[in-house]
Amino acid sequence: MTTTAVTATAATTATSATTAATGRAPTPGPVPVLWLALLATPVAAAANAPVLILPDMAASLGVPTETAARLVAAFAWAMAVSVPLMAGLLRRRGLTPVLRLSGALLLGGTLLVAASPWLPAALLGRAAQAAGGAGLVAAAMSLAGSARRMGVISAGFGMLGAAGPLLGAQLSHAVSWRLSLSVSLLSLLALPAVGRHAAVTAPPTAPRSRFDARGAALLTVLATALVLLPHAPAAALGSASASVVAVAVAALAVVAVAVAVALLALHVRRRPDGFVPAALVRSPLFLGSSLLALALSTSYFTLLFAVPRLLADRAGWDVTAAGAGQLVALLTGSALSWLLAAASARLGRTAVRAVLVTLGALAALLAVFASWGPLLLVATLGGVFGATGANAVLSMQAASSVPAPQRPTAIGLFSLCYQLGGAFGPAIATALVLGGA
Repeated sequence: MTTTAVTATAATTATSATTAATGRAPTPGPVPVLWLALLATPVAAAANAPVLILPDMAASLGVPTETAARLVAAFAWAMAVSVPLMAGLLRRRGLTPVLRLSGALLLGGTLLVAASPWLPAALLGRAAQAAGGAGLVAAAMSLAGSARRMGVISAGFGMLGAAGPLLGAQLSHAVSWRLSLSVSLLSLLALPAVGRHAAVTAPPTAPRSRFDARGAALLTVLATALVLLPHAPAAALGSASASVVAVAVAALAVVAVAVAVALLALHVRRRPDGFVPAALVRSPLFLGSSLLALALSTSYFTLLFAVPRLLADRAGWDVTAAGAGQLVALLTGSALSWLLAAASARLGRTAVRAVLVTLGALAALLAVFASWGPLLLVATLGGVFGATGANAVLSMQAASSVPAPQRPTAIGLFSLCYQLGGAFGPAIATALVLGGA
């Protein structure tokens, strides 16, 4: 018998003895973080891929460009709504059902987008893609386990999100815009590796109580109203005379948000262990982490849409120079954010939050007052650094505020707050900078 065989036999014997003595199998090691990054980050490229190719998409579908932009809105809405829903499923049923459902939604939605000649079916496909991607994001974040590993995922989000428009344009020109909207399929390459881990992990530890359908529905209504809320006011502010319809829609959205908040608050009091646990909404650490992430995410997405126009108006840069400069700033800021995540344990909670708030405020001030092109790019770098750093570090802080069975829910609700910044930011940029275009 060879030395290798003897070693393997000894290891097997030791494992069997450990299992017999303890009554349970040994705990598996963590999923390699690069598999988690591959599982989660392609959705960021898919979300931004349509930015430069909306006219091509509109022409192919036979609709105006403004109508084709609904494909972007549908993806953003489904992503924001689905993250907490998938996190709730993860909490109740474990990792394997979430991976299977998410993979099926992603594949089915992509096939629908690739084959459908009609906008309504394409919208349904984009929503299914986003829901599947949301489940994979929730799974990856729940498996990260540390701010350092979460930093890799978050930095990958920022980098692929930054490269998404250029990647989408290149794929569209080389093959088809439909291929550009299919890049999230790359996530499926990570499913076997992550699925093997799911097969040996313990079942979920959350109590098998009746599913809180009312809580899930109320949260979905609230998230939908919040996503829609900024768009009508932005349209009204961006026109010479405010549209009566826009104002009416804005008023209805405000009423819907207020009613949904009130009903959800009452429901949480009646069912404190439901879909939105009372322990979360009563936790200062969770609320502080989520609201700071929302603020930094909103600032980042505002800068993402506003800075190219500011570069043209204040510094005289053309579209090519502005796009290239912003891409470099976004990639650099996303990569640097991992350093903050890696050092967060040594820095401590207070120092990390001070860094995030300082950089976020500095980025906003530069965007307001700077007229030199490189300083405006520094604003973009600071914005993406703050947002991706917050996503990495504050998500772990938010999850640590509750017991282990509720951590997938905490991550899902935290991610919802972060995703809402993607709805608020473009609307703010439109109202303040782009509305006069």
